[in-house]
Amino acid sequence: MKTTLEIQDELFARAKRHAKLTGRPLRAVVEEGLRQVLASPTRRERYVLPDLSVGEAGGHDPLETYSWQDLRDEIYANPTVQ
Repeated sequence: MKTTLEIQDELFARAKRHAKLTGRPLRAVVEEGLRQVLASPTRRERYVLPDLSVGEAGGHDPLETYSWQDLRDEIYANPTVQ
């Protein structure tokens, strides 16, 4: 099957050099690369974000009644200067 691919210039040049050094057509090098990628396990372990919550689950949130302006003022009210 024929197809057209856009490949980064440097990667294309490296693949052509590799094909020349190994005495194979570029098509064979590309096919080999695709076979290797497709044969490797595709399932990656999912990252689980650690729970760094503070306070009690479902507890009262003292900031829930604040507007965005109030929250900004609270954050920047007393900057710690070292």
